[in-house]
Amino acid sequence: MSVEDRLTAAEAAIADLTHQIGIHQDIEAIRRLQASYCYFMDKGLYDESVECFAREGELHFMGGIWRGHESLRRLYCGRLRNSFTHGVNGPAYGLMCEHWPSQDVITVAEDRQSAQGRWRCTLMGAQHDSKPDPNPRLPRQWWEHGMYENLYVKEDGVWKIARHAYHLFTQVDYETGWAGAKPIPSPFLTATFPEDPNGPDEIQGDAHPAWPNTKLVDFHYPHPVTGRKIVPQQREDAPPPRL
Repeated sequence: MSVEDRLTAAEAAIADLTHQIGIHQDIEAIRRLQASYCYFMDKGLYDESVECFAREGELHFMGGIWRGHESLRRLYCGRLRNSFTHGVNGPAYGLMCEHWPSQDVITVAEDRQSAQGRWRCTLMGAQHDSKPDPNPRLPRQWWEHGMYENLYVKEDGVWKIARHAYHLFTQVDYETGWAGAKPIPSPFLTATFPEDPNGPDEIQGDAHPAWPNTKLVDFHYPHPVTGRKIVPQQREDAPPPRL
């Protein structure tokens, strides 16, 4: 091999390693972004939560879709802030609403300008007995569990959420537990903006009904060993749920 050939091979290897290091840096940046979003939601920092989204970012939640910062602010800084923190951009006394994402699988596109991420999300919530102004629409203490299948985009050189899709599986009183969970109302949202001042831009409906239904949220990635699309079998003789 000539000197020129060795130099060409070395440059190609360096370029490939640089690209792979860049992808790992992107994955860490996305993890930091998603974890920060959850920390902000924990403490009612709804302005900061909206700022995690790209300018045209979307939220898919409870069968509704909010598109763009103006729309997102209707939900986060309108409905959620008024419901949880009485209009204050910060934590409320006696309210616990702790999110923790886990089991992340992040896939960065080859051009490193977009990515997809799958996360499990568990939430632990409570209103303390000493809270002087408990929200009657919230349980005294509850568990919540769901799945994120999100899109991310690098906008102005910074990773942001392009689509936050929260598939809520279960929301249950702590005393009742998972086995006795009541079904989440469906459809949860029935009106769009401006009929509902804090409503979504579109009613999507929920393609993944809550527990005890166990329908799979599609994986954005193939099987890591076989490379095949992950498609579960469905029992044709499955008994109807007893609710």
